[in-house]
Amino acid sequence: NPDRGDDGVGRLVARLLRDRVPADVHVAEHGGDAAGLISLLQDADCVFLVDAAVSGTPPGTIHRVDCAAAGTLPPASGMSSHGLGVAEAIALARALGCLPRGCVVYAVEGTCFAPGSEVTRSVLDAAHKVAVRIAEELGLLRPSTAASRLSGGRQCHVRPQAESEAIPRAKA
Repeated sequence: NPDRGDDGVGRLVARLLRDRVPADVHVAEHGGDAAGLISLLQDADCVFLVDAAVSGTPPGTIHRVDCAAAGTLPPASGMSSHGLGVAEAIALARALGCLPRGCVVYAVEGTCFAPGSEVTRSVLDAAHKVAVRIAEELGLLRPSTAASRLSGGRQCHVRPQAESEAIPRAKA
């Protein structure tokens, strides 16, 4: 939901990555409906999904789940504002045979989901770390230079909105 504080972590990460990835990497902001997410998944070779999580760990905790591994799914969250959440969409894509060969979920532990609230400092900090990790996994940056190159040498401030995906596409 674009107006529920920490639920905006995905859009924040997408905006941090958007202008810093090559043309063959598609960065999408997605509202979270399962059918639309499955459509994006079936057209990708590898996908990184970013979503807010509520698992009881400290705020800002980053969970990384490799969903391409057999039977591995991110934990379903009762906090999903989308009806069917990311975990359910991944399970359905797997059952339909359209889960990309590479599928990683970064879930960031949030605490504030009240309508009209802004992202909390711990989730904002975690979003920057997730953007760096995704850039590293895409091979765009070496770990030692990733943080400064992603932010242009300064801290980026973006008002987040909802969840998103950074989807690398195969070169044509």
